Amino acid sequence: MFLAIGSNKGDRETLIRGALEGLRSGGFEVKELSPLYETSPVDCEEGTPSFLNGVIRGFWRETPESLLNLCQGLERRAGRPEKHSSRQSRELDLDIIIFGQKIIRTERLTIPHPRAAKRSFVLVPLHDLSPEAIFPDCGKTVAELLKNLPGSTGIEPYQH
Repeated sequence: MFLAIGSNKGDRETLIRGALEGLRSGGFEVKELSPLYETSPVDCEEGTPSFLNGVIRGFWRETPESLLNLCQGLERRAGRPEKHSSRQSRELDLDIIIFGQKIIRTERLTIPHPRAAKRSFVLVPLHDLSPEAIFPDCGKTVAELLKNLPGSTGIEPYQH
């Protein structure tokens, strides 16, 4: 299973490392973190700073909903308000991208993530970890989706 992680506010790298520890403490088994990428904001307010984005491969024994609760709790602890716009800057953003072969569509949770297959800031780091991972809703691999993505501009390897 894969989570997307990002930050564009505060000490981004420290916030991401702290989120990894928080995930581990919450019972999420972090297997691997992709390389991090400096990415241009997508669908954000004008003047929004760039993001630091990556993807985490891991294992979760409980329900997708309980993982969502863990992720949202970590976002709030990092400073993200409970009520927020997706267009705002954020200290921490955690999204469940793929949860095995599950397809979930509820008011609170959509898996695979509804926009992940169209976003280079998710597909590029996901490709680094698992180019053959399949999005169960469309049946396409990460490599296929990335190859067909119109232009992957605004994403550069992060220089520490």
